[in-house]
Amino acid sequence: MSPDGLAHAAIYDVEASDPRSTLVDRTGVEPEDLRQIAALMGALGSLRDAEQKLSLASRRYMRLNETDMRALHYLIVCANRGATATPGGIATHLGISTASTTKLLDRLEKGGHIRRAPHPTDRRALAITITPETRHAAMETVGKQQAKRFYSAARLTPDEREVVIRFLTDMAEEIALRDEPWAQAGVATSE
Repeated sequence: MSPDGLAHAAIYDVEASDPRSTLVDRTGVEPEDLRQIAALMGALGSLRDAEQKLSLASRRYMRLNETDMRALHYLIVCANRGATATPGGIATHLGISTASTTKLLDRLEKGGHIRRAPHPTDRRALAITITPETRHAAMETVGKQQAKRFYSAARLTPDEREVVIRFLTDMAEEIALRDEPWAQAGVATSE
């Protein structure tokens, strides 16, 4: 319960967020369905809160920002798959410019988190690798905590997983931004 008397779940209740059905037409939706939908939205909110707390704790522990952490995760995955990570691949993955990628790599290299080396097959490119120390620190802390998601998914039956996949995919589609003018004006990036 928050100091103002609102339970966490109430924040996600459509009746509380949209009492006049301005945003969501609830015609024909039974009260029990509304309660269950509110509980589902509350559970998603709890997941989002847990992810944000984990992200903040991991950034503090590693003393890095969100983009740095995403870059390190990308480097770990590339290494696990036997792929050579390049500055261009990192830029594409992160959705940032080559100039921003250079600054990011400079910062990570200065901090002892990555190494730059000549690309094994392309003389014009660089290969970027995560240092063993940073990889170990990330895997033993943040990685282990993030990996616990697997157990939640594993506890579901195959049919339940299909429902969850369909639901999350549908929800991502529903809230995806598609050139909405309000989302384009004055957008700040996370670089």
